[in-house]
Amino acid sequence: MHERQIPAHIFRAYDIRGIFNDDLYPETMLKIGLALGSYAKESGKKSVVVGNDIRTTSPLLSNALISGLLSSGIDVTNAGTTSFGVCAFSGWLLKNDITAYVTASHLPPEWNGVKLYTGEGIGFSAEENEKIRDIVLEGKGKEVSWSEVGNYHEVDLRDKYIEYITERFNREIFEGKEIVLDCGNGSMGLVALDVMERVNLKTEALFSNPDPSFPNRPSEPTDASLGALKAEVKRKKADFGVAFDGDGDRVAIVDDSGRMLSADQCGVIIAKALLEARKGTVLANVECSMLVERELERLGGKIDRIPVGHTFLTMEAKKRNAVLGIESSGHYVIPSFFPFDDAMVIPLKIAEILVKTGNKLSELVDELPKYPKVRKNLQCADAVKFEVMRVLADRLAYEYGADRINTMDGIRIDLKEEEEGEGWVLIRASNTSPLIRVTVEGATEEIKDKLMKKFVGVTEDAIRKFIT
Repeated sequence: MHERQIPAHIFRAYDIRGIFNDDLYPETMLKIGLALGSYAKESGKKSVVVGNDIRTTSPLLSNALISGLLSSGIDVTNAGTTSFGVCAFSGWLLKNDITAYVTASHLPPEWNGVKLYTGEGIGFSAEENEKIRDIVLEGKGKEVSWSEVGNYHEVDLRDKYIEYITERFNREIFEGKEIVLDCGNGSMGLVALDVMERVNLKTEALFSNPDPSFPNRPSEPTDASLGALKAEVKRKKADFGVAFDGDGDRVAIVDDSGRMLSADQCGVIIAKALLEARKGTVLANVECSMLVERELERLGGKIDRIPVGHTFLTMEAKKRNAVLGIESSGHYVIPSFFPFDDAMVIPLKIAEILVKTGNKLSELVDELPKYPKVRKNLQCADAVKFEVMRVLADRLAYEYGADRINTMDGIRIDLKEEEEGEGWVLIRASNTSPLIRVTVEGATEEIKDKLMKKFVGVTEDAIRKFIT
C-alpha cells in the first residue's frame, strides 16, 4: 500500500483537525505523536499527558498519538476518555511538560484532531504548532531504539478533579437552588453531574449519556440549538440552564426566563463578583462587546483586549495575572481556579453569585445595558484577503489616526459619540475561509446600522480593487 500524503490544511493555527479516514488517518496521528515527541525532546521536555473525548474514533487516534510519542522516547501518562477539564487538570497536577487532548471540540461526529497545551494547560502558540506541522510534513520525526522507548502508565484523576473543584465552593449555600444541565451527549456527561451532586446543587440532566453521534443537538451549543434546554428551564422554573460543547472547554448559560446569555454578559456578571475580591485585569478578545469596558472599568477593572482564540486567553491570563479572561465564543479562564479554560467552573460561579446577590439571573442580565451588535461575512479570495486587510488598515489609519487603529487581530476602531456615534467596528479576515468579517456594535440600533453600512461599504470597496 502506498504511503498517504498528509494534507497541510489539517494543521490549523491552534489545533489539528480533519475528517476521519478522509484527511486524518490513524497513521497521521502516529506521525503527529512522533513529531510532537521529537519537538519536545529538542526543547528539553520529557513527559506528556494524553487524554481524549468521547468520539468513536478518539480512543484509536489517542493510541496512535501515544505510540508515536513513546517511539520518540517521550514518557506518556494516559488520562483516558474524559472531559477536557479532567485531562488538563491531570497534566497540571502531575506537572507534566505537555498535555495533548484528542478531540474535534464542537465539530460534527466525523471530525477529530488534537489540541496541544503546556503542562499548565496553556494552549500551544501558532508558532509551536507550525513547528509540529513542519516536522510531520518533512518526515523529520526521530524514532529511538527499543531500549530508549518512553515509559507508559495510566491514571484516573477524575475524583481528585472533582474534589479540587468542590473544595472551593461552600456546598451549604446551594441549598434550594436548581439548574438544568445539558451535556449534549458530550464528554461532560462523564463528570459534570457528579460535580453538581458533590456541591449540593440540585440538577435536572438533559442528554447526559455520552453518545458520539450527538443525537439530540450539535456538539456546539448555540442559541438555535438549545431549544430543549430553554424549555426545560422554564418548565422546571429552574434558576438557570447550562450547556457544554463536545469536549467541555466551552459553556453557554441560559437564564431563568429562557434567554441564552452572550459570552460578554456572562463574563461581566462573573467579573463583577471577582473584582469585589481583587481589583485587576480582565481580558476580553477584540470581538467582545464594549459592555465589558462600560461595566467593569468603573469597578476598578483594567480591560485589556487580546486576539481571538483560546490560546491567547490562557497565555495572556497567566502573563498578566488576570482576574478573568473572556473569549467571545464561550471560553473563560479564572486563574484563581485553573490556568486553563475549563467550563465546569462557570455554572458553579454563576450559582454562587445568585446566592450572594439574592437576585435572579434574569435580573442581573436586565441590569446590564444592551448594545446592538451584528456581523456580516464578505467573500474575499484567500489569495488576496490579507492584502485587502493591509490596504484597509492604511486607509483607516489615515482617516482616524494610526493611534486609533488596533491591528493586533484584524482592524478594530472604537468610535466616539461625536464621530459616527458611540460604538466600534472590527474588520477581520478569516484564518480558515475565503471571507472578511465585518462586526459592528453601537449604542443604539440606529448607530449600529449606520456603522454597518459605512464599514461594509469601505471593505467592499477595498475588495473590489483586487478583483480583475
